[in-house]
Amino acid sequence: MSVFRGNPGTLKTTHAEDSALLPTWFVRFWAAVAILVLLAAPYVLNSFWTGIVNQTFIALIGALALNLLMGTTGQISLGHAGFVGAGAFTAAALITQFDAPFGVNLLAATVVGAILGVLVGLPALRLKGLYLAVSTLAAHFVIVVAMGQYQSSVSYGAGFTMPAPSFLGWELSGERRWFYFLLPVALLTLLVHVNWLRSAFGRAWMAIHHRDVSASALGIDTARFKLLAFSASTAVTAFSGALWGYYTGFVSVEAFDIHLLIQYLAIVIIGGLGSVLGSVLGAAFVMTVPHLIARAAEGVPALKAMGASVFELQIGLFGLIMLLFILLEPRGLAGLWFRVQAYFQLWPFRFRAWER
Repeated sequence: MSVFRGNPGTLKTTHAEDSALLPTWFVRFWAAVAILVLLAAPYVLNSFWTGIVNQTFIALIGALALNLLMGTTGQISLGHAGFVGAGAFTAAALITQFDAPFGVNLLAATVVGAILGVLVGLPALRLKGLYLAVSTLAAHFVIVVAMGQYQSSVSYGAGFTMPAPSFLGWELSGERRWFYFLLPVALLTLLVHVNWLRSAFGRAWMAIHHRDVSASALGIDTARFKLLAFSASTAVTAFSGALWGYYTGFVSVEAFDIHLLIQYLAIVIIGGLGSVLGSVLGAAFVMTVPHLIARAAEGVPALKAMGASVFELQIGLFGLIMLLFILLEPRGLAGLWFRVQAYFQLWPFRFRAWER
């Protein structure tokens, strides 16, 4: 007969408890509260901040994809902005040429992203570190040039206007409607990502991240799983790009420059590499803080006297924040959260500094 009944805090006594997504009643309660708060958010927030939340949902999908490749598998990728653009341009091209429906365009963008992942991943199998980063950055520029040529030949450089899509007879034309569409899509992507990490694929990816030679010695086909990681990551990335194109209503190659790459890198670094929670916190942080900085800068006369623009202030502060996280908290916002969580779980049995 077991000494413990139920789930005593963080102690797990069965495999089912250890693998449960929501292991305790406490976690389930606050997850339900979070869902209810999110469902009520569009009725509390104005249109501007509802739009920021919608952008956060789309950024979260792309950040999960990048974190899968960089944080889980340990493969450096600097071509993320190009893959986002590939998804958006796939949807725009299908609308322009064939007037394809919303669902078909999303599926086609995902397939194109998966194919690009294989094409980029094949030459990257023998590359590591800086060489891998340069090869993916080269892929970004190749994709951007191809998109620019297509835009010049079809729309004479003017970009593509995306019509408001319809989903199950429901036209996605306002921030509130987009919110109630993007919320379940983001939650479903999050659920799929978590289950990927809990599967044999996730364990193989994490083994490759820690030491690919050891993973190969254990019988893991490292080349196959690296290709799968690239393909899965770019597929989800292109899917988020197609969503972004529909949401903004306009697709142009100028939107997929190096600044978009920096934004996604900031999300995974500030949030925490290899952490699902880090992707969520990082997306919310990176998409919200610039607007808070802009609002704060409007009320600081000293900044206006210095002649500093809001954009320059945002870039400078983001660079400083990323540097501080790399130096002081490499695990990002997720690491800070785990520290706070551990503090309350161990309370009142705190450790003294010399006892650690």
